[in-house]
Amino acid sequence: MEEGLKRLRIAVWMAALACALTSPSAGFAADPAQNFPDRAIKIIVGPSPDVFSRIIGERLQQVWGQPVIVEPRPGAGGKIAANAVQNAAPDGYTLLFATPTYTINTAMKLASYDLLKDFAPVALSGLISYALVVHPSVPAKSVAELVAYAKANPGKLNCASAGIGTVPQIACEYLNKLAGTNIIHVPFRDVNSGMVATVGNTTQMFFGVATNAKPQIESGALRGLAVSTPQRSLLLPDLPTMIESGYPTFDMPGWGGFLAPAGTPPAIVAKLNREIQFALARPDVEQRMLAAGMEPSPAIDPAHVGNFIKRDLDRWSQFVGAVGLEKLSESSAR
Repeated sequence: MEEGLKRLRIAVWMAALACALTSPSAGFAADPAQNFPDRAIKIIVGPSPDVFSRIIGERLQQVWGQPVIVEPRPGAGGKIAANAVQNAAPDGYTLLFATPTYTINTAMKLASYDLLKDFAPVALSGLISYALVVHPSVPAKSVAELVAYAKANPGKLNCASAGIGTVPQIACEYLNKLAGTNIIHVPFRDVNSGMVATVGNTTQMFFGVATNAKPQIESGALRGLAVSTPQRSLLLPDLPTMIESGYPTFDMPGWGGFLAPAGTPPAIVAKLNREIQFALARPDVEQRMLAAGMEPSPAIDPAHVGNFIKRDLDRWSQFVGAVGLEKLSESSAR
């Protein structure tokens, strides 16, 4: 009898212990990523194209069985999109699709946010090349010939940009600084407008996104001279880099990536990173991204994404410092 009671007490005690160990009050928090996501995820896109987010979002939606909503919020140089994500709940259900717009705005002291403190880095989606193109009326088939022509004809060449705080603007002015030329910066409202102006010879040169430059180069409407990335572009492999062209510090890659609000649980950030990388590794997704202008980048974890963004901020801060913030503001007002 006593033996039976003893066994019963042990069984009851073990059951109670098991309940205690699985109870949230025991101090063992449940994994926040275990059931993530259990509702729709929103990706907010600022002034950049939303096609990249849509390609990745479609794949995530298939995997998770939850809607992935891509919501464009252009305007104010990315501030509207950044503020929306910055103020969202830090639960992984609201993401920002980030580009150099945000690091450049920070470098130019235009940002209303702290990019490194107000956001949690999640994943990179790839790199974007900018191609230096000229109108066929410009007698230059290389960067060296373009610089020689610009020096012989000061103030004659107009360089389009997508507006203040953009890669094309800083690229134009940085080339002026390095080469000692007087190429006039002419701002437009976006990349497409800058490309149209250069095709029409309103402006004679432009650092355009490679995917937009490619058909213009192939048709003969524009002549490609170089790309801004440290490696040659997969989209325009015949064009040398600006570094190859004699400007070793001219390293201006575009990029795309995802950020979450600061304070998002690391387990959820890690799960987002993992699934985005799985999506990007699919050949069909990679081909669609490349066709849209996003070239593959190595798969890295959130900590290395943060390091990448920090280096990009340092890079643009150096470029802005070299050209001069006042000079960039003046050129954007022309």
